[in-house]
Amino acid sequence: MTGNKTEAIVPTCEEDAVIDAQIAADPDCFEADEEWFRNAKTTAELFPEILKGYRQRQADLAAGVIEEVSITLDAEIVKWFRVQAGEDGETGGTGWKSLVNNALREYIAGGRGEENL
Repeated sequence: MTGNKTEAIVPTCEEDAVIDAQIAADPDCFEADEEWFRNAKTTAELFPEILKGYRQRQADLAAGVIEEVSITLDAEIVKWFRVQAGEDGETGGTGWKSLVNNALREYIAGGRGEENL
């Protein structure tokens, strides 16, 4: 480290008033009050299926049912699997990885080493 420190920029009272006015005028900005917090829902309440999937994946990892690995594949192979999974490559997701896993499983089960499963 060079020892250089960045100093915080503190707005003047006038600048702070302008910022506050801009926040107040922004229709997408609101201050969460007690009522908002009373009515707020947790992520688990809003997306229970995502939480269930996450917990199952963590349990499978802990039990050794699945294993996270890093693998280098040709770009056109990844693109093909993403297209098959309905992903354009920009939205991410893991559906294409499941397709790769299934393809490998089918390859092995097709008489190319099924005794190893």
